Amino acid sequence: MSAKSLREYLQLLKKSPSGAVFNPWWEVDEQNDIGRNAPAIRRHQLGAYLQKRLGKAKLAVIGEAVGYRGGHFSGIPMTSERLLLGRSEKVPMRSNDFFSDINPRRTSKPEKCPDGFSEPTATIVWGTLMRHSLRPDHFVLWNAFPWHSFDSRCGLLSNRMPTKSERAAGLPVLKTFIELFPCDQVVALGKIAAAQLEKLNVNAQCIRHPASGGAKLFRQQIAGIAAGLDLPREFDRASSAN
Repeated sequence: MSAKSLREYLQLLKKSPSGAVFNPWWEVDEQNDIGRNAPAIRRHQLGAYLQKRLGKAKLAVIGEAVGYRGGHFSGIPMTSERLLLGRSEKVPMRSNDFFSDINPRRTSKPEKCPDGFSEPTATIVWGTLMRHSLRPDHFVLWNAFPWHSFDSRCGLLSNRMPTKSERAAGLPVLKTFIELFPCDQVVALGKIAAAQLEKLNVNAQCIRHPASGGAKLFRQQIAGIAAGLDLPREFDRASSAN
């Protein structure tokens, strides 16, 4: 798969639905972004994240939608700024876990969250996958609805479930993603992601979303999936650092 394919995919993301939907890669969050170049930073980071995994990812984990604590500012699904910047106390990350040749950057104003926004789902997902020593380029994270659906009454720093029509608008993007990343195993986090994948006739395993008390079951189910993947494992971080 070529870099041209990724550029075309990023262009496809430009076609987000109208209404209470924020497009992190093509729109500026006037209240919370560091500047007008924030969408370009997020677009660059998403492109580099996907490029690192092209032709390598064997496991695709599909969530519901971008959250304001996650991809809204990092530009990467199920990935918070705090993880991206290596500032998470729970999940120590390195820049090359995400990209090959660029430095991670935040796009939210520092006064909003000095260490960057942190998203519980992102922390659990990355922490669980890394705990099983999977190489970061062997799994790829995405969302069935690729943009950020927010509550118009609460503003951009909020989340809501995408509507039926919004989910329909996201199907072509999800279809192209599956074509870009023909993984051995596709996992749906929750029923909405599972339903979207089913509409595309994608054979996916539906597991518990880690939010709202589902973290324990999610970890158990991921452990079983990871054990069944025939992949080389990353060296233990603590050992390899010495």
